[in-house]
Amino acid sequence: MKKIIMLAALLNIAFVAQSQTKSVEKRIVEIEDRLALKELVDRFSILSDIKHAQAQALLFTEDAVVETYQGDKLTVTLQGREQIAEVFGNFLNSMETVYHINGQQTVELNGNNATGISYCLVTLIGMENGKKMITNHGVFYQDNYVKDRDRKWLISKRKSTFHWTEKREFTQQ
Repeated sequence: MKKIIMLAALLNIAFVAQSQTKSVEKRIVEIEDRLALKELVDRFSILSDIKHAQAQALLFTEDAVVETYQGDKLTVTLQGREQIAEVFGNFLNSMETVYHINGQQTVELNGNNATGISYCLVTLIGMENGKKMITNHGVFYQDNYVKDRDRKWLISKRKSTFHWTEKREFTQQ
């Protein structure tokens, strides 16, 4: 009888250990996914700053949708990588300087899908009517993400909301 109780206890310990291991494995995957999604959003911003729209477009799924809002008003809708690359490239190349500072991000994971909100301060410097102008935007991105076959996260839909804007003549000191 002692052997049976001892065997049952050992099996129970092994089961509990296996359950805890799975829990740890799941937590590690979740941490990896969260880090990968933060990296994805940060890489998007860095590629904006260096004006590499073709590489930016590759951060999106082939059929991705990007919607841009000024406050509550939808101003632009882009469909697919090709259009995203073209429109982003034209816009970025029209600016002398592009500079993103990313802030807080929240993410909800659901297997190979996720949603997230990221906050960003976007600074643009460019010529306007013969004057060098600086424009600061308070932006938040509402994203849908999907993990591709290679286990790489991509943006499948982005709603960019330009919440506030400050524009003034740029004077460098």
